[in-house]
Amino acid sequence: MPEAKDTLLRLFSLLRLIPEYPRYTTAPTLHEKLRERGFCVDLRTVQRDLQRLSGSFSLLDQDEGGRKQWSHSRNAPLDLRDMEPATALALYLAEGHLKSLLPQSVLDLLGPQFNKARNYLSELEQNHLGHWARSVRALPNGKALLPAPIAPETWSAVSTALLEHRQLRVEYLSRSKADTKPLLIHPAGLISRHSTSYLIGNVDGYEDLRQFALHRIRLAECLNEPARLRPDFEVDAYISQQLNAETPIRQVELIADVSPHIAWLLGETPLSPEQSLEALPDSDWIRLRATVPDDQETLWWVFGLGENVRVHEPQRWVQDIRERTAAVASLYRP
Repeated sequence: MPEAKDTLLRLFSLLRLIPEYPRYTTAPTLHEKLRERGFCVDLRTVQRDLQRLSGSFSLLDQDEGGRKQWSHSRNAPLDLRDMEPATALALYLAEGHLKSLLPQSVLDLLGPQFNKARNYLSELEQNHLGHWARSVRALPNGKALLPAPIAPETWSAVSTALLEHRQLRVEYLSRSKADTKPLLIHPAGLISRHSTSYLIGNVDGYEDLRQFALHRIRLAECLNEPARLRPDFEVDAYISQQLNAETPIRQVELIADVSPHIAWLLGETPLSPEQSLEALPDSDWIRLRATVPDDQETLWWVFGLGENVRVHEPQRWVQDIRERTAAVASLYRP
């Protein structure tokens, strides 16, 4: 049975490799492309396959310089579009990583492609990419929270409004007031960060861009009225300067002493491109200097190192860590 499956997949791959008229290709070229896809057969087998397929499919052949060339007839009725083995492998490995990052509504949309990739590789018994898929896994770094659930109808309305530049009417749950309020939003962008996805846009009547967590949208309706375009909006610039920050994020120099195993980690995976690690006299600890964003995410990462780091600069971080440490200690006093 595995051999029969491989033969069927080889024939299907061969059909997809044949160009449409007026372009032609030769059996040796097709043989080489099949080998690149993991089908280890000889040239004579490929030639026999072509003869066999020409009796059932609309294949054209012609002699060019003593070599037979092959082509699909124009507008061949068979739709041969399918993913390449490398694409199937990439989707297969990405599925496990994305499950903890994307909302379920998005995963549901990608589900057929994931299943297609998984089935393709599982049936490809002799293909080296199939063996790779059974031997390799992708895991997210650190503990990832489960994605906040988003209603499918919410995702449909939000994505349609963003793609088609239309206004979006929502009932939005305010985290601070624990109550919903109606909003008319002009969408500008969409950002997925960790386990939460945010719609970036401005409320009708206001110019400032705000972030709206998709899982806090209780009702959403994509309107026919066009949204106000923001030609000044650029998503990468927004992320680097304003995401979860009241003011544009600036760069600061982090100076800290770190334990040996943290120094080893940062030596292999630097905290930033501008980083140095220097040995401290009479100690196995290391002096770290790095240019980092002055944001809460970086500060939380440093604070999470606990007893493995002592921060010297910036002084505002030192004070923040001191206050956080005191607050944590107070929770564990007997």
